[in-house]
Amino acid sequence: MNITDQQLENYKRGFPYLPIIAPATCERGITVLTAAEQSDAINYFESFRGKVVKFVPASGAASRMFKDLFEAKRILEEGGGTAAGSPVGKFFSNLERFPFYDASVFEGMSHLQILDYVLEPEGLGYGLKPKGQLLFHKYDSPQEVRTAFEEHLVEGALYAKSQGDSAVSIHFTVSSEHRNDFERLLDSVREKYEKRFGCRYLVSFSTQSQDTNIMAVNEDNTPFIKEDGQPLFRPGGHGALLGNLNGIDGDVIIVKNIDNIVREELVGETVRWKKILSGTLLKTRDKVYGYLSELDKYSGDVPPQSLCDEIVSFLEGTFQVVLPSLPHLLLPEFLRAKLNRPLRVCGMVKNAGEPGGGPFIVRDADGSSSLQILESAQLDSSDSHTKELLEASTHFNPVDMSCCIKDYKGGKFDLSKFTDPLTGLISHKSYEGRPLKAQELPGLWNGSMSNWNTIFVETPLITFNPVKTILDLLRKEHAG
Repeated sequence: MNITDQQLENYKRGFPYLPIIAPATCERGITVLTAAEQSDAINYFESFRGKVVKFVPASGAASRMFKDLFEAKRILEEGGGTAAGSPVGKFFSNLERFPFYDASVFEGMSHLQILDYVLEPEGLGYGLKPKGQLLFHKYDSPQEVRTAFEEHLVEGALYAKSQGDSAVSIHFTVSSEHRNDFERLLDSVREKYEKRFGCRYLVSFSTQSQDTNIMAVNEDNTPFIKEDGQPLFRPGGHGALLGNLNGIDGDVIIVKNIDNIVREELVGETVRWKKILSGTLLKTRDKVYGYLSELDKYSGDVPPQSLCDEIVSFLEGTFQVVLPSLPHLLLPEFLRAKLNRPLRVCGMVKNAGEPGGGPFIVRDADGSSSLQILESAQLDSSDSHTKELLEASTHFNPVDMSCCIKDYKGGKFDLSKFTDPLTGLISHKSYEGRPLKAQELPGLWNGSMSNWNTIFVETPLITFNPVKTILDLLRKEHAG
């Protein structure tokens, strides 16, 4: 079956719900580090001399961030008004607090003119630009404004600087139509931040491969055909970035979304927890490497029961991997297969809102268990038992993780071999006014990392400060 046929089959069958054993909580599945353990992890990371790379998904326009403004613009163009307590009302009443505000430009403008200027290409063009190119923060000393892209440069200098040559390696995944603008932005600010932080930036960019686009279908699951007679292919979601991640050469890869940043005076806790997650990753990696090297000593022979028992205990205590019952002769290779895979340590924040997708312990196809980050759509909420487990979930994943994608012999894993192709997402969209069904690949930190070894670590809420709407820029973490 070719890829297109498989995609059509996925539309027809849908994706199966995943069998969850329990939500990952601080009682089971989420590690709560003591102060001493946090300090030890930081020291472990700071003594590391390998290559650290910061990986930032930054693709796509920020149109959803301005949804309320686009709607208000439409209403004003049709002769309507804006309510003071509405999102757009709050936008206008706080206009001077936004980092893009310039009195010499905005003074005297009507509400409609302001929205046109902010959203349309003739002005700031924010309705079409990616989040990384938007001004997020305004500073008084020194007097400057910074884009989200620049704040990632600042962050990178504080925890991803190599010990030997002060190089800071950061990789951004961007849309092809925005790449040149990102490169120009980097050229315009590189010298300022290199001088300020005593570093040199090694910044690289990649775009989502067109090969990861997925065919759209009509409601009856037949291919959606455009007016030119060609089938419509849509981007495959953030899971399509697995190939971009696979191309990174680094010993530690720190993944964080483009909009999850704070003002520099608040970045200390973020930096601290990046070091804690990465130090935990390295300590665990070294333990895994040691076990695999020990198993190599018994090539052709059966390792002692004591070693196998120790590894079984390590897998369960560290990754919540509980193995099925196996004969002792088969156990060593099973243990090797469980150990020799990519590794990630994921920050988990307490869920203060409605229960939804997040960290869970699931039953795998081979009968063992593992830690997974799941979306709500992957769970059967109509099932009463699943609903109870979902409601018992206490944390969510803010896309804050440190990864190791090298094996114990120094080679790179082929990340495509550690995904769950039976996971994905089907949603209802439209194209030029016509309804369609769209499919996304397994999410980058969901099904695309399904067969990685995973550790969940509780992190404080200050490490999660996304900008999902324009009004989020008014929060103290962004507006001061």
